[in-house]
Amino acid sequence: MKFNLDNLTRENIKKLTPYSSARNEYKGKSGIFLDANENSNNDLLYNRYPDPLQIKLKQKIASLKKLTPENILIGNGSDEAIDLLFRAFCEPVKDNVIICPPTYGMYEVIANINNINVIYVPLTPDDFQLDVKTILGSILNSTKLILLCCPNNPTGNGVKWNDIQTLLIKFKGIVVVDEAYIDFASYKSLISELKNYPNLVILQTLSKAWGLAALRLGLAIASPEIISVFNKIKSPYNISSLSQTLALKVLNDPKKIIKEIKKLTAARKKLSLAFLDFSFITKVYPSEANFVLVKTTNANKLYNYLAKNKIIIRNRSNIAMCEDCLRITVGTKEENKLLLTALNNYKS
Repeated sequence: MKFNLDNLTRENIKKLTPYSSARNEYKGKSGIFLDANENSNNDLLYNRYPDPLQIKLKQKIASLKKLTPENILIGNGSDEAIDLLFRAFCEPVKDNVIICPPTYGMYEVIANINNINVIYVPLTPDDFQLDVKTILGSILNSTKLILLCCPNNPTGNGVKWNDIQTLLIKFKGIVVVDEAYIDFASYKSLISELKNYPNLVILQTLSKAWGLAALRLGLAIASPEIISVFNKIKSPYNISSLSQTLALKVLNDPKKIIKEIKKLTAARKKLSLAFLDFSFITKVYPSEANFVLVKTTNANKLYNYLAKNKIIIRNRSNIAMCEDCLRITVGTKEENKLLLTALNNYKS
């Protein structure tokens, strides 16, 4: 099924004249800046507005991921990129999106904020995979997005590429694959598939493996045509100069991050095996992320016990198919040791 971005984009977005900031209009790097009503006192460290398109940071990310800067939007967390998807392509009240629970809760929240209808197609109960037949059968003329999380949160598993590919081929809208945890996975990102599927949008983040959660830096990776739509409607100065500078510093040392990822994935494996020794943990789900989902005999009781011991995990019991399940992030060596000690002392 042929993908047509123009048909998908909201009419008001196509007609929109975007805000033109001072830093958009002047492309030079130096000069006497009297254009943006800033405090001209150069003794101040951050008196100037940041680069609205984050060119240096995009160039660095593009070189690491074998992309062009035109393939990248940098958002205030991945949540901004998700919000832009709804605002660009979904008419409030009229349009809908498909999500596959259990999955990342912000898809539904942002849909509700934008007054977009949600169609729910649950993952398969045994292995948390896509129910492709039901997804395809649920698509309406007003369906604009299918949002998938891979590795999935909160279950931790990967989603089969063949299933994603089927949706990319048969759906005329946009398939969004959220790869927030891809750096911890045993398989590669779908970035190499962008050239084959113009309706693919990949979400990534610097919050997880890169350890920059406090900076709030999320990525939307897509065709230049889709990214240009995002740039048209995003806030002019959505990423601060401080965030851009600090991110560049970390990205300049990718070998350090690779070492950290190896340590975390090894610790994940060790924790998963250790959890099997506890009788009150009835199932340890396989994980491709930096967390492990476990099923317990009484999730609320175990959660409260750990909280009293100042060990904070995530209770996912209120989510369909995750009854009595807890999501546990892989911590430092010392933190993991304290967790296991607490579990050893727990009386179920």
